Amino acid sequence: MHHHAYLWTGPKERFDDEALRRPPHPDPPPAGSRPELIERYRQVAAEFRTSDLPPLETAYWLVKPRSLVRGTWGEAKEAAAWLGERLAEYAPRFAAEADRDTVRLARLVDAAAEHLRAGADVSYGCYLERPAYLSLAVVTCSPNRAAPELPCPCA
Repeated sequence: MHHHAYLWTGPKERFDDEALRRPPHPDPPPAGSRPELIERYRQVAAEFRTSDLPPLETAYWLVKPRSLVRGTWGEAKEAAAWLGERLAEYAPRFAAEADRDTVRLARLVDAAAEHLRAGADVSYGCYLERPAYLSLAVVTCSPNRAAPELPCPCA
């Protein structure tokens, strides 16, 4: 078992485009569906795997391009440390002052280490100034507990 890290920042409006953040339905819209529905399905089917947008289900980071992996670790503690470093790096830009609390951030990192050690994924998000959004994720791999059929991006 190992862990892959992912980071995304960008405009809140882009993050809110949930259709591009979920895998396409296995069945396309039936013949005769509205043209805009068919076009949206085609767009999602073409872009989901290649888009850098955070997936709604954390495990689906594993199907994204390998170039999006920000780090890989065999130990949960090391992966959680990366998460803590990123939280500290972005904390001055957090939109809510309460989100900057160092005690709270330390608790998030400790909880992440426990979850990762147990084989779970970890995903944190926070609004930044402008408005923008920060998404951090560490995904357990080989296999992923939530989606064992998903391949390792580094294989």
